Amino acid sequence: MAKKETKAIRTRVEKTPLREHSTPLFLTSGFTFDSAEAGRAMFAEEVAGNIYSRFSNPNTSEFIDKMVELENAQDGVAYATGMAAIFGVVAPLLKSADHILACRSLFGSTHQIFTQILPRWGISCTYVDAADQGGWDERIQPNTRMLFIETPSNPGLDLIDLARAAELSAKHDLIFVVDNTFATPWLQNPVDFGADLVVHSATKYIDGQGRVLGGIAVGKKEYVRDLRFFARQTGPSLSPFNAWLLSKSLETLAVRLEKHCENAMIVAEFLDRHAEVEQTRYPFLPSFPQIDLAKSQMRAAGGVITFAAKGGYDRAARFIDSLKMLTVSANLGDTRTIVTHPASTTHSKLSDEERAAVGISPGLLRISVGLENCDDIIADLTQALRRSKL
Repeated sequence: MAKKETKAIRTRVEKTPLREHSTPLFLTSGFTFDSAEAGRAMFAEEVAGNIYSRFSNPNTSEFIDKMVELENAQDGVAYATGMAAIFGVVAPLLKSADHILACRSLFGSTHQIFTQILPRWGISCTYVDAADQGGWDERIQPNTRMLFIETPSNPGLDLIDLARAAELSAKHDLIFVVDNTFATPWLQNPVDFGADLVVHSATKYIDGQGRVLGGIAVGKKEYVRDLRFFARQTGPSLSPFNAWLLSKSLETLAVRLEKHCENAMIVAEFLDRHAEVEQTRYPFLPSFPQIDLAKSQMRAAGGVITFAAKGGYDRAARFIDSLKMLTVSANLGDTRTIVTHPASTTHSKLSDEERAAVGISPGLLRISVGLENCDDIIADLTQALRRSKL
């Protein structure tokens, strides 16, 4: 059986009669039928084929096929963005009066969907702490239908024991959904631990170069069938061009992640021993409280580090303003190293209490370590830490 690196490169849609070596772009809104009967049969889903790019497109299909292979899943649906993928998982599988159990450590926009949007349709959510996984049972309600987790979490890097979460889901007949954006299918495969569905913001490491938006959900056919129906009718479609780029990006995911992880470990060790830094968190760092769990379910720790320079928000702001090479942005997973201040950007819509509950202090900084020479990354961090000190 081919290895993952090979699958990411060799999985592709059928060649055209031109026998091209690289999959071409299929920039078309619709496809033609050989006959009236062929069109009828496709719409009746009696035969497979492309009808309309809102439904499917060869570029989108290739991207989905690769992600299904890499995540050890059965089927998948691609979306215009990662948040469309998250909403596209929840909306078709839940109904009014249903309840979600979710880890408290979630991306800010996911939190907004769960607390501001879904309640409009009578869908409620209860948060549980990652550190209290043994007590999740008591938060299950008679109407609980889904367990939704993010591991590692954004930005706090809290980890959830996937095997225990799967056991809980099976015990209570819950749909188990994992946001695997930070780990990617190269570092972690939640399906292997019992997840029903896995979602990604493909905008991050899957693209890896800060070019396009995209999202995807993969998992069991029985659930993906409902996801596909919902997406086909509501139209959060991934564009063929973005799908083409994302599919090509998967061909280098393994080598990129290897370097991201190598650089991130060096940077994490540097920050962990720096006198002006506190609260450095990175899953494979010896000081990380969940290091054993990290090594049991992740092949490597990824490219994201969080830390706080001594001095709270004012120090964090001065640090950001002192950077010379590193990028200040809300994105992550890029070839370029990116520094983010979550409290004022990605998680700014949370209350002070909500941010404190998931470890987002006013001075917390998130670093998405890129592929530059690590000496240059550390040099910029060093001078910024020095210049930002009063």
